[in-house]
Amino acid sequence: MPEPRRLRLGAFMRPVSIHTAAWRYPGAWADANFSFPHLKYLAQTLERGFFDAFFMADHQAVMNMPMEALKRSATVTSFDPLTLLPALAVVTERLGLIATASTTYNEPYQVARRFASLDHISNGRAGWNLVTSGNPNEAMNFGRDEHVAHADRYRRAREFYDVVTGLWDSWADDAFLRDQESGVFFRPEGMHVLNHKGAELSVRGPLNVARPIQGWPVIVQAGSSEAGREIAAETAEMVFTSQASLEQGRAFYADVKGRMARYGRAADQLLILPGCFVVVGATESEAREKKARLDSLVNAESSIASLSVQLGTDASHFDLDGPLPEIPETNASKSARERLVEKARRENLTVRQLAQYVGGSYGSLEMIGTPAMIADEMEAWLRQDGSDGFNIMFPFLPEGLEDFVDRVVPELQRRGIFRTAYEGRTLRENLGLRRPGNRFFGG
Repeated sequence: MPEPRRLRLGAFMRPVSIHTAAWRYPGAWADANFSFPHLKYLAQTLERGFFDAFFMADHQAVMNMPMEALKRSATVTSFDPLTLLPALAVVTERLGLIATASTTYNEPYQVARRFASLDHISNGRAGWNLVTSGNPNEAMNFGRDEHVAHADRYRRAREFYDVVTGLWDSWADDAFLRDQESGVFFRPEGMHVLNHKGAELSVRGPLNVARPIQGWPVIVQAGSSEAGREIAAETAEMVFTSQASLEQGRAFYADVKGRMARYGRAADQLLILPGCFVVVGATESEAREKKARLDSLVNAESSIASLSVQLGTDASHFDLDGPLPEIPETNASKSARERLVEKARRENLTVRQLAQYVGGSYGSLEMIGTPAMIADEMEAWLRQDGSDGFNIMFPFLPEGLEDFVDRVVPELQRRGIFRTAYEGRTLRENLGLRRPGNRFFGG
């Protein structure tokens, strides 16, 4: 008989909470984004709870919002993911380590080298979240006056993937002899020079890091636009998405997995994990009181700024008590804008109401209640093909994370839908993903 399906759980850890007021909650670590001792404790607690991965989003610029909102944001200073994750690798043993590296304002050789290094340092626990940059301010940090157009970003991303994975295949798994007697360190025939020359990129290679332990770090994708879904179906092994209801989740799940056959891929080799904002209480009323208290700490300027970022246009000039006006096409994330516009129209929300919704949990799926209530919802998503698990967003740290590990995880384990021990050593082994063969050496 096939193994019963079990939830996969990632932890959204950059920022450590998506909620704009998380750092202000009583007892919260206000400096958690930028404190290695705190982040070390949180990673080790996630590993104690058998989480699959510690996930870091990233921007190569401060958020594009007005100063009145920016001065209230705890995200203005945080560690570079590919500096922090190697440090966390040496204080954890099984927890996956997934970092975002944009294909828009990075070069493929650097990305391939850093993730291959992380995979070796962590003994096979690295993952690469392949995204295009959504923050237009990044452009001005890389010698450009304007952000790259959406279609151009995705065209570059697809070629970027080919180059990075090709560089990871620069070496045969058995290329390194390290024969001290003969003095031969590697077999020349075990090295491949990529010599890539494409429409967007030109990279010679080979990579100066041995093939990653996992073959390739796990490929993650986080876009939900039409272009994002297609690149996910072709290339991704895990998708982080934002789906606010089980109905929406089932439609997204069926759509993306349904595209995979065109690329000769099996549906079980792609895991879909919606972001899920979780608040745990001994009773439902206690959990909702926590959420209400947290929401009460959100400043109005922060809510409007968060809405502006998601819509890709300045919402501060809108009539706050009127309906959402027509939103023009921009270079920002298409899926985020479309999701919010649809919600505002469907629920007849004012701009103020939509901003309050976004300013709290950023418009993500919310599960608020007792451990049993949260487990009921997660189990329904799993059983009804709404997801393969969740990327958990904590309301405040450390309490919110500790609540989930100490109270929700045991309930999921009791139901047999979450592990009681790690299945393997590498992130791929724990996720049930195959190790990719080497395209140049047939391994």
